[in-house]
This record gives sequence, C-alpha cells and structure tokens, in this order.
Amino acid sequence: MIDSRAHVRIARPSLDLAAAERFYVGGLGLAVQWRSTERVSGKHDLLMVGPLGGGWHFELTRDPENPVAPSPTPEDLFVVYLGEAPDEALVARLVEHGGTRTPAHNPYWDTYGVTVTDPDGYQLVLSSRTWG
Repeated sequence: MIDSRAHVRIARPSLDLAAAERFYVGGLGLAVQWRSTERVSGKHDLLMVGPLGGGWHFELTRDPENPVAPSPTPEDLFVVYLGEAPDEALVARLVEHGGTRTPAHNPYWDTYGVTVTDPDGYQLVLSSRTWG
C-alpha cells in the first residue's frame, strides 16, 4: 500500500522550458525547485516546479538532440482544488504568462472551474470545488 504522504513527481515533455516556467511560476505562482543550468550533450534539460513545501512537483523535460513533442489529450488535466471560485486576476495572469483560457472538454470543469491551456497544450483546471 502506498502511504498517503508519499511524494509525487509528474514528468512530461516541453518544447520550451522558458515558456513553461513563465506560465507555471510567473502565472500560477509555483516555485522553481530545480533546473539544469547548462546544456550537456546526451542529457535532458530539466525544470522542476511545485509549491514550496509541497509533496509534489512537475518535472518538465526537453532533449534538444531528440525532442519529444508534447501530445496532450483533452483528458490530460492538472486540477488544482481551490475551494472557491478562481480569482479572475489569477486567470488573467496565467493568460498574460502564455496560457489560453479554454472551454473544457468535460462540461463538469466549466461548471466547477476555469480551464487554461499551458504553452505545451496541457490543460490546467482551477476548480472551485474542494478535495474530497
């Protein structure tokens, strides 16, 4: 059985780590937890972002020598449960930092939140619901 306090890393490709950082750090307000600082042939460029003190983070990767194009589907969602209606200033900041406000594929998320597509085409849902 997995302990409920286990840490989680979600890894996925990005075509532009600087654009992803603008969106997730400048827009959403996550912190840079680690990044590669120099290009090393044969290794991936990395950007890790997440909440300070949180138990999870995104690892965004890019290999300029063998790039993997992101291939998000309408059901690949990153949902943040806010417990209140998303602040329109936050949504505007996400758009200013490279996001696109998007109608949800599943109308549930339009009823209970706002969906913003990140620069790589993945969808972030700011949900007004609470977890549980």
